[in-house]
Amino acid sequence: MYKFTLAFYLILTSVFATTVHADEAQDLTDIQQKWAIANYELEDDAQIDAFTQLSEQSALFVKNYPSSAQTHIWNGIVLASFAGAKGGLGALGLAKEAKASLENALSIDGTALNGSAYASLATLYSKVPGWPIGFGDDDKAEKLFKQALAFNLEGIDTNYLYGEYLYDEGDYKQAKARLLVAQAAGIRDTRAKADKYRQQAISQLLAKVDKKLKR
Repeated sequence: MYKFTLAFYLILTSVFATTVHADEAQDLTDIQQKWAIANYELEDDAQIDAFTQLSEQSALFVKNYPSSAQTHIWNGIVLASFAGAKGGLGALGLAKEAKASLENALSIDGTALNGSAYASLATLYSKVPGWPIGFGDDDKAEKLFKQALAFNLEGIDTNYLYGEYLYDEGDYKQAKARLLVAQAAGIRDTRAKADKYRQQAISQLLAKVDKKLKR
């Protein structure tokens, strides 16, 4: 059920709102905007180069604001997306770094960015190969997704990510329910580019779910 491939870059888009200091908020917005471009609009070497630079920027973000959970969350997102862009077993090191960063975020404040660290970490557990190759674990993923929903029941990202997980697990009825909630969330003004691509992914996955349900 694990799919640690290039398509992995589509799964991690924690784009939740929070109140922060002006400088930190500006840095966060810059990383989010660059992430959306690297994640959705670039390919091959251009994408790898962009994520290389962005991972350095997100590491500095953590260094500048080490006690802020959201800096660790976005560093984890960048690293996980970078791993997805690289693909293969060679990306496992990045995935492990992403896991550590998201766990750091949870140790600081699990409620940060509407609990997005739970959803992002759940996605890692669901996509990374399991033992003895990696740390993937569907049971842990399920538990983390449910914790994420407790913080963000109607959010576009949490519901899409959980819907994708349920689809991979063959639970098409519940997958459709989550995806419809994600679709209803619409597009946020502050995250228009990322949400536009997310809505496209939702529509595509819903079409696959409907085909499964008709069989």
